[in-house]
Amino acid sequence: MKLSPEVIAEAGLRLLNEVGLDGLTMRLVAKDLGVQASALYWHVKGKQELLDEMATIMVLRRNESLELPGRGVSWDDWVVDGAFGFRRAMLAYRDGGKVVAGTNITHPVIHRTTELTLRALQDADFPLVYVARTYPVVYHYTVGFTIEEQARHGSDYAENPYNLDKQVAKIDVQRFPLTASMLPHLFEDDADSAFEHGLRTILLGMKAGAPG
Repeated sequence: MKLSPEVIAEAGLRLLNEVGLDGLTMRLVAKDLGVQASALYWHVKGKQELLDEMATIMVLRRNESLELPGRGVSWDDWVVDGAFGFRRAMLAYRDGGKVVAGTNITHPVIHRTTELTLRALQDADFPLVYVARTYPVVYHYTVGFTIEEQARHGSDYAENPYNLDKQVAKIDVQRFPLTASMLPHLFEDDADSAFEHGLRTILLGMKAGAPG
């Protein structure tokens, strides 16, 4: 097999589901590919560059076919659909959110995605500088939500401590009546609904805060 950054990153993604981010090492990737670890360093300089390549594949698979909003599609629905797709791309892999966080993606697909986003929101009458300063909040929220979601439902716990019944058992209802009454919403089981609620709230704030 001829090594390349893409081949090495694909091996990293395969192993990620087995060992998680903490267990992923260059040596383990090399073993999976049947080569010496030193052979990898001709193509990726270390684990961080490996993660950059792995994140690139996730984003590429989600966004390579991205287009501007179609006829009748509102800017906010377009943003929500894109954020959901990005989240699904990260959820497809164990610790996918952690892999993406802080990576340096230089593939043209990320520049095209940025260009289309700026154009779509400019077409929705947002000032371009405002979009450039504000839209990254959506990206950070999506990555952060996914990291938290995967941490809460990961394999590090024998049982999920965020289960609603377990949370109810921990609360002193007399001392914290509001918290107790709101637990079904604070620890909502429907992650999709919770994600969209937060996302729509951000977009409402974006709309309200736009310069006149």
